Amino acid sequence: MANMGPERSTKSASDGWPRLPVGMGQDTYATLHRWMQIIGKIRLAQYPMVNHWWGVTLYVTTKGLTTLPMPYGTRSFQIDFDFIDHLLRITTNDGAARSIALVPRSVADFYGEVMAALASLDLRVRIWPMPVEIPDPVRFDLDTEHCSYKAEDAQRLWQALVQANRVMAAFRAGFLGKVSPVHFFWGSFDLAVTRFSGRAAPPHPSTPWVADSITREAYSHEVSSCGFWPGTADQEAVFYSYAYPEPAGYRDAPVHPQAASFSREMGEFLLPYHAVQDAANPDDMLLQFLQSTYEAAAACGHWDRGNLERTSPSGPSSL
Repeated sequence: MANMGPERSTKSASDGWPRLPVGMGQDTYATLHRWMQIIGKIRLAQYPMVNHWWGVTLYVTTKGLTTLPMPYGTRSFQIDFDFIDHLLRITTNDGAARSIALVPRSVADFYGEVMAALASLDLRVRIWPMPVEIPDPVRFDLDTEHCSYKAEDAQRLWQALVQANRVMAAFRAGFLGKVSPVHFFWGSFDLAVTRFSGRAAPPHPSTPWVADSITREAYSHEVSSCGFWPGTADQEAVFYSYAYPEPAGYRDAPVHPQAASFSREMGEFLLPYHAVQDAANPDDMLLQFLQSTYEAAAACGHWDRGNLERTSPSGPSSL
């Protein structure tokens, strides 16, 4: 197994919001999506079930994305994508470690090397080797088509996630009710945070490429959910916000900024990533979008806002 990644880029997250033109990096994203599903399925196999599938997600770090610690008997292990040194790192609480280079390689090759690395650490994890939430899925161990990895594209995506994660965490802090972490869903390949009204929701309708049991657990209760999605070859990166179930009047509610609009095709409010990236104050624009779309859901859905919202400042503690 390789222990060295490509030469480190001098570009860092301190450069701010990276540009994500339509189509740029999509071959790398398609490969990463499947690589992340392999790692996410390992977390799914090992971590205790948490409501709304919160136990299966990945989390943004200062170098990439992580599973956080996962139990294996009395041991714990963690898997990290490092998009600075371009390595996948597997570490255990007893000091053992393996590294796999993030370089152009097929999904099948990546899957085989990850499983071999786990076995060499005496971590005998079994997963269902079929990707989810994508059309025409091919088993991980048979997928030789998706094999692209450009370090600069992976790093640009991660830098966008760092910025989105930071602002979404500030938005999350303004809620006293039940609210998810800011976390990355490897199935849908997006970063999300979800607020809950506290009321049960009707069964979610069927969704393409997703089992009903998955969506009905995720949407068992009323939500206002928002997030960041990096786009496809012909669809631009966007921030999104939606309510389930959608209350009357929601799609026609006024939201900010002007660049945001409701997509009847998608059933959610969308704010183009490039509008945020080009703004004089990207944080302020994104927070306007997150807050105004939540307020639309809460007002139209008659949420008990007085008991759910934090009215005092929610910045870092001075204690």
